[in-house]
Amino acid sequence: MIENLNPQASWDFLQHDPTAVLIDVRTRMEHIFVGHPPNARHIPWKEAPDFQLNPHFVESVRQVSPDFNTPILLLCRSGQRSLEAAVALENAGYVHLINIVDGFEGALDHNKQRGRLNGWRFLGLPWQQS
Repeated sequence: MIENLNPQASWDFLQHDPTAVLIDVRTRMEHIFVGHPPNARHIPWKEAPDFQLNPHFVESVRQVSPDFNTPILLLCRSGQRSLEAAVALENAGYVHLINIVDGFEGALDHNKQRGRLNGWRFLGLPWQQS
């Protein structure tokens, strides 16, 4: 089953469960230039320039977390790609999956801009740039 948590609840979960793994499924450029939570493992779900699915995604997650019972939290820009990635991991046998709703940058506001309504950065949770 895939659980949906907001960024604050996800951060709290990570602080209380040292076995949990946070995976940033955004593109390499998003991870590097937009920023990412500390200790987030970067495994893109889709990658630029063609944004095709990463055929090695599940295999790459298995290298990071071979235990199918380990809690895995998935983060993208707004919560959609991370949900798709969570479904793929669920189909592969992982049982404790958490989609971070609102993602790193959050939903679009009325001006079609992110980062002004919700999301990891909006809430002031720890993050860094490479």
